[in-house]
Amino acid sequence: MSAGPRSRAQRRRDTEHRLASDIDVWVASASADGAPYLVPLSFDWDGEALLMATPTDSPTGRNLAATRAVRLGLGHTRDVSMIEGEVEVLEIDALPQQRADRFAAHTGFDPRALATPYRWFRISPRRIQAWREVNELPDRELMRDGRWLA
Repeated sequence: MSAGPRSRAQRRRDTEHRLASDIDVWVASASADGAPYLVPLSFDWDGEALLMATPTDSPTGRNLAATRAVRLGLGHTRDVSMIEGEVEVLEIDALPQQRADRFAAHTGFDPRALATPYRWFRISPRRIQAWREVNELPDRELMRDGRWLA
């Protein structure tokens, strides 16, 4: 039997904790003609946006650059935060060294050292929802239009 539903404020705290401490997130993107693609990627959260990197010519890299839209699944299916975001594309050498170093330290992955061309993708959340079970479906929306509701 599950516990009672968390408050919206608690869900925000739980989501922010997961953003700060988790390393990987499911990244759902679509091509310009609507073909879906799902892949896990490492990320770093700076309190405002998620930073990730993927090869420029990968399906995810092409999709994010073309549509500038993404949906992320953070956590487990019974404790999930769904994040819809706007995508900013940055060439691999365009990010300040300190920010790229932070990403590498957090994820254990440094795309700057690879021969394959990578890009950075900075994702600014526009909508965030979080829930565990059906009793948390009401009030699952934590952010709308880039503004926290709790």
